[in-house]
Amino acid sequence: MEGAGSWDALEWTKIEPVSRSISHGMEDFLLEAEEVIAQGNGVVLVNTDKAGILSVTNFRLLFVSEVPRMVIPLGTIPLATIDRFSKQAPKNPSAQRQSDRTVCRFLQVIGKDMRIIVFGFRPRTKQRRLVFDALLRCTRPAQLWDLYAFTCGPSKFKNTEPRMRLLNEYFRILGKASVHPLSHMVEDGSFSVSNKWWRISAVNSSYTMCSTYPFALIIPKCISDDEIRLASSFRARCRLPVISWCHPGTGAVIARSSQPLVGLVVNTRSNADEKLVAALCSEVSDELKPRRKFYIADARPRKNALANSAMGGGSESSSNYFQSEVVFFGIDNIHAMRDSLSRLRDYLDTHGTTSSDGMSSFLRNGGWTWGGGNLSSMSASVSNLEDSGWLIHVQSVLAGSAWIAARVALESASVLVHCSDGWDRTTQLVSLASLLLDPYYRTFKGFQALVEKDWLAFGHPFSERTGLPNSPRSSVTPEMSRQSSSGNVATSPMRISSGSGSTSSSVSHSQTSSNVSPIFLQWVDCVSQLLRMYPCAFEFSSTFLVDFLDCVLSCRFGNFLCNSEKERHQFGVFDACGCMWMYLAGLRASGDGFHEHSNPFYDPDKHACPLLPPAAALAPTLWPQFHLRWSCPSEAHAGELEAQVRILNKRYADIGKARSRAEEKVSDLRSSVESLTAELQREKQRSNSAMVMAKRACRESLAMKRAVQSLGCRVQFSNSGGTVDAESILSETRHLSGKAFITRDSSDSEGQQSDKADFSVSISAIEDGFLGDNPLSEVCESLCPFRTRDGCKWPDAGCAQLDSQFVGLKANFDAFDRLSIYDCYFGSQ
Repeated sequence: MEGAGSWDALEWTKIEPVSRSISHGMEDFLLEAEEVIAQGNGVVLVNTDKAGILSVTNFRLLFVSEVPRMVIPLGTIPLATIDRFSKQAPKNPSAQRQSDRTVCRFLQVIGKDMRIIVFGFRPRTKQRRLVFDALLRCTRPAQLWDLYAFTCGPSKFKNTEPRMRLLNEYFRILGKASVHPLSHMVEDGSFSVSNKWWRISAVNSSYTMCSTYPFALIIPKCISDDEIRLASSFRARCRLPVISWCHPGTGAVIARSSQPLVGLVVNTRSNADEKLVAALCSEVSDELKPRRKFYIADARPRKNALANSAMGGGSESSSNYFQSEVVFFGIDNIHAMRDSLSRLRDYLDTHGTTSSDGMSSFLRNGGWTWGGGNLSSMSASVSNLEDSGWLIHVQSVLAGSAWIAARVALESASVLVHCSDGWDRTTQLVSLASLLLDPYYRTFKGFQALVEKDWLAFGHPFSERTGLPNSPRSSVTPEMSRQSSSGNVATSPMRISSGSGSTSSSVSHSQTSSNVSPIFLQWVDCVSQLLRMYPCAFEFSSTFLVDFLDCVLSCRFGNFLCNSEKERHQFGVFDACGCMWMYLAGLRASGDGFHEHSNPFYDPDKHACPLLPPAAALAPTLWPQFHLRWSCPSEAHAGELEAQVRILNKRYADIGKARSRAEEKVSDLRSSVESLTAELQREKQRSNSAMVMAKRACRESLAMKRAVQSLGCRVQFSNSGGTVDAESILSETRHLSGKAFITRDSSDSEGQQSDKADFSVSISAIEDGFLGDNPLSEVCESLCPFRTRDGCKWPDAGCAQLDSQFVGLKANFDAFDRLSIYDCYFGSQ
């Protein structure tokens, strides 16, 4: 299908309807507690010319392509993110002449996240009506409990008490980070922590003084709670001046409030208010120095402040506030921001590569293009971008925030910021100036604390700005009227327009209330501009800001529901809904420190001081990853360099881990070698001991041999050293044989013999008998020294006593068996 012209010739009758149940085959694509309400089959996403199944669930508009079966991100948008939707038909005369059976039916959906998508339905199937009616019911819930955040529940993203986190941040601001709040402090108001100049007051703990302020306020230490109550009546909606951030060294503060109720004619004054403001700028560093200047920054244009004074509001007079100066920033109101974003969205859809009519800007300008358009069309394109005014508004907010940060950092001056009600432009300026001044707010944890403090706790009306109900009983009144898209230019005959030329009514999801405005979106855009200017100063990446903003716009979690801290606490939102911060933290944890939310260029040491951008640097551009991701997806990958660096860092970390594992292995091997060396040394010592024992045994054996030989026996030791055979030395044919058994005792536990060990020899003589007929005669012949050839020379027939002498010799052998023979007894050889 080429361009948008092919829609005229599309034969819808050839597309056979697919018969399936309402949620058949969609289970794999649904989130927890997500249910399909209406469904259309064979629907075509005109932007990309893809066919699939379009389902309306209780959370989003879900588009799943037919082949392959996958979710198409462009055609899938949360219901809360939808700004408006309408039934459309092509503005083409040729299409009007075609049969109703061949003319397609269109549904245009415009999102708050800069996308305009168009779905084409088969004619005469009533599928578009089913989807349209389901969107009417689901995008504008009758009460707060109908939102998907309550249907899903906290699940695994259970929220913690946000008021505890607010106290933690207050303690850090006052230099009491070591003090941690307890749960009972929130309930009984016992959190009166203070430093030398400021204190935390519980004057609004029950939200009776100001329903849109937090339960705890930082105020000057010299101002009592009664004076605080008195001063609150002088400000619009009782939003009196309180401290949002203070410099830890100089004591300079950024305070916030709403406009004073001075009026136009009476020019009312309040002593309590003037005393409170004077206490904010009192000298805190050195009493000998002159009093520092105090600035009152009015975010509105001067003419708007004068117009408000006609209705009882207005601005301060510098003559009523000592040493003060009133400055007007000239930032437009919420209505101008809403119209500006609408014009920017139409500009991107018109001049993008993936437009809602399926035609790129290259084809729309007849192919005569350079960079998406010819010279004349490019000039018109630049003019349209300027006419949107979005970048000018962003620049105004950036310039005002930088001015506030410079006054605090360079002059040590205090600044009071306000607009009309003190919850839109005031919040933008105060939070952005704090981001510039405090490096803590440029981390993940600090960014969360900043958003929860200045946006959630101080009552930015998120429900009103997004057009959602803010209480269980509230509802949004339907507005069924044809509305213009404020700048949707039909440059092609086939281009679908949301203006008066549409053939069906359009329904505005956000403009049912005149208070809808993209104030928070604009602030996140400002943060992305600072991230672009200071790429090493932020721990988080631009991708994190996109996902963060998508979570806010989707209302999937309960953090940004209702209009104030009081309402969220009253309706139990934090207990009934999941926590967005837990969800984002889980995503980062899954990346093992290399998730795309982390900024690979972050260098906290390089930017540990305030960021003070000069005026020349405050030239914002389109935020590619957010503004261009739907209309120019090929140009929206501004984070490719970050991705490459992240990959390199991961590889470097893997190499570092491998090196650590190798070093551990080397250390283990070194320990093993040392252990083996020690064991070898012990074996060597045992070997030396064995050699000493062997030498000692050898000396003992020789000594025993000499001892036995001295008795006239021949001794022969076996190799084992356990058996000794001793034969008596007899005559040539007659002899007396015997056997001796030697046993060594007294060994120590390790097999080593001590120096005093006994060497016991057991010799037992076994008499084999005498040879011949007369044994006694043979003995006489062999032993008697007096026996000669001539006869017996033994006097007095002493040979008769030979038998008794032999028995005595045996007894001597038995006694020798019990002897302990030492080297010192026989002497060493």
